[in-house]
Amino acid sequence: MRLSRKLAAIAAAAFALLGSTTAALGITNGTPDGDNHPYVGLLVFDDADGPAWRCSGTLLSPTVVLTAGHCTDGAVAARVWFDEDVQSNTEYPFSGSTSYDGTPYTNPDYRSPDNPYGGGNGLPAFSYRDVGIVVLSEPVPTSVVSEYGTLPGAGLVDTLANKTPVDFVGYGVQYQAQVPGSQLPQPPPYYRWTGPKIRMYAPSELVSGRFVHSAEFLRLALNPGGGSGGTCFGDSGGPDLLGGTSTVLGVNSYVTNVNCGGVGYSSRVDIPEVLDWIEDYLGP
Repeated sequence: MRLSRKLAAIAAAAFALLGSTTAALGITNGTPDGDNHPYVGLLVFDDADGPAWRCSGTLLSPTVVLTAGHCTDGAVAARVWFDEDVQSNTEYPFSGSTSYDGTPYTNPDYRSPDNPYGGGNGLPAFSYRDVGIVVLSEPVPTSVVSEYGTLPGAGLVDTLANKTPVDFVGYGVQYQAQVPGSQLPQPPPYYRWTGPKIRMYAPSELVSGRFVHSAEFLRLALNPGGGSGGTCFGDSGGPDLLGGTSTVLGVNSYVTNVNCGGVGYSSRVDIPEVLDWIEDYLGP
């Protein structure tokens, strides 16, 4: 397990033991997505010992998956599933006939000490340019996924009004189990969050305006009581889509509390340097 105080705020760090049946590190207050966003997949990343953590991601082309940098960072291999329901898949979390293997790459500016928010391990410096790519070793057949997520134009986020609709899609945890704290493996609260590995959808909205790191991050409502859904552990790298479209505004990066409520922050992909880096993998 890879947990630390720094990672306690990472929104979809999904750093849960993948063999656990009670702690799958989703979209909270959401509904099963069905086939509405078939290009959103569940990613498993390997470290030197094998399968280690999971995230969500967006297929941009038959061989390129967009996800978060804190998902690809430190990984030696990856695989992705595009089934809506991966819960009953007996191959998970290992490679097999139902998944697609790939090589992870992390944005070279991820956690750069030269970031505009200063050095150290605090947020948002810790998640600066939190963008990653997985390049698949073989194309995903069009019989499996025939449509793709699309990149935004440069600077699109700066043109969007407050409360612009945003769609969350991902495979993370969905609710907190009613488990006495004394029975939880340490460290909490990661084992309290649970839910099947199913692609989920929830509507949300942009909390726009200038804030200290608005040049790099989206700020999004995570308010189930107010009618919006939320992102949580396991949704890292999943897309924040411009409402009703396939346009990826950002990838889920971190939340500010362990209850996955209030607001969440996503790394913008409409930054010119980030777009250039992604498009290098997409080719002409």
